[in-house]
Amino acid sequence: MSEPGIWQHLAERKCLDPDLRTEIETVFGTRGKNALVAIDERKIKKYLDFFVVEGKTDRYIVDEDFCTCGDFLYRNRTCWHLLAVQIASVTGTFEPVNSWYQDQMKNSE
Repeated sequence: MSEPGIWQHLAERKCLDPDLRTEIETVFGTRGKNALVAIDERKIKKYLDFFVVEGKTDRYIVDEDFCTCGDFLYRNRTCWHLLAVQIASVTGTFEPVNSWYQDQMKNSE
C-alpha cells in the first residue's frame, strides 16, 4: 500500500486495526513503529496551541507540518513525532489538555 492509501484508510476507519498498523510499519519502517508506540503509550498531547509529543529524551512541539526535533530541523525530513500526530489526529488517539502549552512552559521555569 502506498502512503496516500494509508491516509485514506485511516480517514475511513478512524481506528488503528491490526492490518492498518502493519501497513503503517511497512510503509514508514522505524518511524511508523515509533509513532505507533507513542500513540499506544498515550504520549501525544493536544494543547490549545500545539501538539506535544513526549519523545525518548525530550518533548517536541508539532504544529501542522513542523516539528522541533533535530531529525526534522537538521535533516529536513518527516520525523516519527510528526507522523504520530498525523495518525493521532485522524484517529482521535491523543490526550487533550485544556491549557496553553506555552503557559505550562512559563510555569515550569
